[in-house]
Amino acid sequence: MKIYSIFMSKQVIILFGPPGAGKGTQSELLSEKLGLYLFETSKILEREFKRAENMPKDSSERFVEIEGEKFDVLNEKEIWKKGELCSPPWVTYLCIKEFKRLHEEGDNIIIAGSPRTVYEAEREMPVLAELYGKENIKIGLIEISAEVTVFRNTHRKICELMRHSILFNKETEKLKLCPLDGSKLVKRKDLDDPETIKTRLVQYKERTLPLFEYFKKEGFTVEKIDGEKSVAEVHENILKAIT
Repeated sequence: MKIYSIFMSKQVIILFGPPGAGKGTQSELLSEKLGLYLFETSKILEREFKRAENMPKDSSERFVEIEGEKFDVLNEKEIWKKGELCSPPWVTYLCIKEFKRLHEEGDNIIIAGSPRTVYEAEREMPVLAELYGKENIKIGLIEISAEVTVFRNTHRKICELMRHSILFNKETEKLKLCPLDGSKLVKRKDLDDPETIKTRLVQYKERTLPLFEYFKKEGFTVEKIDGEKSVAEVHENILKAIT
């Protein structure tokens, strides 16, 4: 029997913000507290990259045709490794397919880091509004400075097994194993290098931040949240913003 969220009604929460803003951490907390399915675009992309890597070199499944254009999944991985955003048509295709599946299964969702561009939002938001109802979509913009972004990402570690992001502080600085699942803690090669982070910041300002104006123009509720406070404070402020 399907277990529904504690709200017993349709709900979508979207968190967006610059790299290192805490979208993943806050989404995990809200997912557990509110019984929402945690939808992370980055994990969907990583899943597709891994699947493509295990295919024969001549496999046609590596290529996806969208709107008459072909996209090579392994080429998308190279784009991603440089800190740039993957091709919006391909990302949109993956997200919409997943949104429909989750809705069919009765899941309410919290989305971390998607949509990433206005192109994606123009195609994804109408689908979400049709499936869940526009009035049931709440959006939070978590704001941090560029300096905080660089610090958090260069010090961040994730676990190999479940990809948990471990916050950096005095207590976790020397940790080598994930306290949640016991797997090895590693740095995200390429993606969290200082130069890559700078590229990601530029991409965010030029391609993702304009979403704020798009959401407002389309009549969605968007709340700004100070992401430089403690995890607990940010969590409480997000809860206030979405209820």
